[in-house]
Amino acid sequence: MTGVGVRWTAEEVLTLAPDDASRKAGTKLSWPDRWSEAGAGSGGVWGLCKGSSSAKPYRTVVDLGGAGTGTGPGFKCSCPSRKFPCKHALGLLLLWAGELGQPDGHTPPDWAGEWLDGRRERAARKA
Repeated sequence: MTGVGVRWTAEEVLTLAPDDASRKAGTKLSWPDRWSEAGAGSGGVWGLCKGSSSAKPYRTVVDLGGAGTGTGPGFKCSCPSRKFPCKHALGLLLLWAGELGQPDGHTPPDWAGEWLDGRRERAARKA
């Protein structure tokens, strides 16, 4: 799968938020200037977000639905948040939903591709 399918709407993304504070924080992170190396393809969306309390950008990756494995969306971020999905994942998805970021069809960087592949392999073993 090279594309990511139909883009979600902002409303669909915001229904994933665990609370109102996450919705607001995610919306603030949905602008291209907050992200580097953002891309979409292979059923996922990924990017690096500069954190306010970290010198290193947070690595954020979203599996948009398990590439036909029957699993729902999955989220991974290197931030310390205990919310799921975190504000970075929500911001990245909102950026993608608004088509402000990279177009679909990109190959994920190693750190994102490894997580996406591992998640899908685990789902396939369970099936």
